Amino acid sequence: MKNGLIISLIFLLFSCKKEENIHIVALNPVTGEHYAGLTYYLVQQKTTSNGEENTTLKTGTLNSNGEAIFTIKLNRKHAYVIRVEEPENTCYNKSIQMYLDSPYDEDGKFTFEFAPCGNLKFSIHNVGCIDGSDLLKYKRIWTVKNESTNTNSVNGCYQYEGQYFTLPVGEYRYEWEVTKNGITSFYDSTFVINENQFFDFTINY
Repeated sequence: MKNGLIISLIFLLFSCKKEENIHIVALNPVTGEHYAGLTYYLVQQKTTSNGEENTTLKTGTLNSNGEAIFTIKLNRKHAYVIRVEEPENTCYNKSIQMYLDSPYDEDGKFTFEFAPCGNLKFSIHNVGCIDGSDLLKYKRIWTVKNESTNTNSVNGCYQYEGQYFTLPVGEYRYEWEVTKNGITSFYDSTFVINENQFFDFTINY
């Protein structure tokens, strides 16, 4: 009876574990270049009587292709998170972490994206102001990930001289519409910001 109980417990223990194939990739979404040498972690999270307990099950560095591939047995009852330490001068997906069985889990493949930083100075000049009914609406789009700011609106004889701020490198597009004398016109302009570059963009309307 005792031996049967021990066998049952052993069977239960191993039946709760599943062999998982893990594939971690880190890349620059702007250039497609992979990041080699970054440190990665696989952490187990479980709830105990003392609260949440985190245990690092595996850590290492990404190979020359910016990848790590391994197989590990994991207990299905617990949560698991994979994290990759970001490279220096990063402005996109900083300190990101991904859970197994989350939308980021593509059959065991986890792709981490990091983009370096550039600088943008944005200004607005109503150079042909008519009156207070002048209207400008504009937004900025990072075409690399198709991420957009909210549409902003300004009225009248508006003048704005911006300051440099940091943002991810890559291609951007400003879209704006101008309404004067009841007539609305639409414009757009595309440009590229490189790493550590200081780029000026002005809407004159």
